[in-house]
Amino acid sequence: MARWLPRSADLTRFCQKLNRVKTLEDDMMETSFNRCLSTIDLTLLGIGGMVGSGLYVLTGTVAKEIAGPAVIISFIIAGFASLLAALCYAEFGARVPKTGSAYMFTYVSVGEIWAFLIGWNVLLEYMIGGAAVARAWSGYLDSIFNHRIKNFTETHVGAWQVPFLARYPDFLAAAILLVATAFISFGAKVSSWLNHVFSAISMGVILFILIMGFVLAQPKNWSAQEGGFAPYGLSGIMAGTATCFYAFVGFDVIAASSEEARNPQRAVPRAIAFSLGLATGAYILVSVVLTLMVPWHTLDPDSALADAFYRRGYAWAGFLVAAGSICAMNTVLLSNLFSLPRIVYAMAEDGLFFQVFSRVHPRTQVPVVGIVVFGLLMALLALVFDLEALVQFLSIGTLLAYTFVAASIIVLRFQQQKVDVPAPAAGGRPSPEPPEGPTAGELKEYESFSDKLQLVDTDKSKAHREPGQLKAAFEPYLEFFSDFYPGEVVTVAVVTLMVSATCLCSILVFGNTHLHLPTWSYSLLLVLFSLGFLLSLLLIWAHEQQQGTQTFQIPLVPLSPALSIVLNIYLMLKLSYMTWLRFAIWLLLGLLVYFGYGIWHSKENLREPRPQRVSARYVVFPSGSLEERVQAVQPSSQPAAGLPDTDTEDCKR
Repeated sequence: MARWLPRSADLTRFCQKLNRVKTLEDDMMETSFNRCLSTIDLTLLGIGGMVGSGLYVLTGTVAKEIAGPAVIISFIIAGFASLLAALCYAEFGARVPKTGSAYMFTYVSVGEIWAFLIGWNVLLEYMIGGAAVARAWSGYLDSIFNHRIKNFTETHVGAWQVPFLARYPDFLAAAILLVATAFISFGAKVSSWLNHVFSAISMGVILFILIMGFVLAQPKNWSAQEGGFAPYGLSGIMAGTATCFYAFVGFDVIAASSEEARNPQRAVPRAIAFSLGLATGAYILVSVVLTLMVPWHTLDPDSALADAFYRRGYAWAGFLVAAGSICAMNTVLLSNLFSLPRIVYAMAEDGLFFQVFSRVHPRTQVPVVGIVVFGLLMALLALVFDLEALVQFLSIGTLLAYTFVAASIIVLRFQQQKVDVPAPAAGGRPSPEPPEGPTAGELKEYESFSDKLQLVDTDKSKAHREPGQLKAAFEPYLEFFSDFYPGEVVTVAVVTLMVSATCLCSILVFGNTHLHLPTWSYSLLLVLFSLGFLLSLLLIWAHEQQQGTQTFQIPLVPLSPALSIVLNIYLMLKLSYMTWLRFAIWLLLGLLVYFGYGIWHSKENLREPRPQRVSARYVVFPSGSLEERVQAVQPSSQPAAGLPDTDTEDCKR
């Protein structure tokens, strides 16, 4: 019976496979894509991704059904949380100018399985985003023709009464996605040019909405007679914030496009900052004028802005807004269809997804297979699913990606700079870069004579400390942490921080409602988990981090990423249980794909050397001469009969 149980060495090797990180090339600017996008192109791409259906649909949906006029506060909180996440994306996009966005950032810092799950969720995020925008596009166009398209479809095709599915098949939404897919397949330059045209029209319409909306504003619509400013209270504001995150997905498009930027080190951080600032301002101001023009409880969730102008007697303005919103939604469709195939390409290029999606067309220099396949999947989603169910599902994938990117920033900042060294033998672990000129009496330990492994004893008196090592000021008090490999304590502290944040947010969200905790236990648990979070944060801060990089760095690390983690987890827990159920099912499907295909075809798996049957350990003692004296130290096993002693051969050489 015991022989069927896996050995500890096999379990260790399996866990190492799950958590291996991606090896980056020396020249990260080399790519099979066309680097043709400027800072303006990326900024307009981000604005186009954010200012679309979120502005024309979510403002009305959240205001009427979730938060009331306090949707303004929801957008402010969502914008602040997105800013914290956007700064993390900006640092990664400048340091790792490769396509893949959150998937790539997690892969180079945390581990393979986590990167795959993030990439798997980002795929769903973009598919749902494109499908939801296409249905909103269809609804706005239908409103121009007085819902004749909807009535015709329900009469001649039929209507459904199935939960989470649309009442009728939306053929118009599927058609616009197929047309957008065709344009995206022509290349990055064509996509960028179309985005410029639609973005210019969209910004002109937004400016008109603000001017005309403030002229028609009526402060009484925020009065107590209409339900007040925050009719659903703080809970409604926070629930609205979680849904409003859908509006700020666009800056992720910029990070996903960094491999096609001319100068990603400068363009990506600037484009993210400019686009997020403009989009947040637009959402806040449009929410103000919308809830002041008409009472919030009378809004039409499908076409709130256009319907508001119609009801105030300005039919021509409503027609203009509807036409402008269609142009804005076109930019979101282009952004989603632009980014999704590139993330699929990054996963396929690393071997974690099916290899066919890594093919780049030699003429257009775009992953045309991914564009066509996922464009068809988006069209299918838009054809049959309900908009509200899609938007709720979208938020959780976005928040999870933000959380892991923030954690990846902390892990990466406290890691040593990686250098290209030969892969260690099985069972060994990579070592810090040795200092130049070893001092006398320094003892070095190797798994084999030809491998470069960690130093057994280091000179602790040297002034320069590597990233991930304990700061000198804390060493007398936390000396027991100084024996760990640089970065190990920080990694454990990050995991502890995320667990503490999850428990803390769970108590805040469910403590009084679902768990019905008494006051004393509620307060005690809040204090305990808050202390765990703060102690983990202080422990991370007590270690050295990377300094002096030439690319953009998020300020106040680890505080800024930690705040992003807490806020993202809190907003995830505010989503409905059905959203979590659908999310869990999607994760299970992703794990089936990973363990059935990805783990076996990963390029990092191919980089790993085959395990050797013989291993010996040697200690090199400096002798003060050009030659060093080598002694074997308790070989773990004798060479098998008939096999050469490879380590002895290495020593002889």
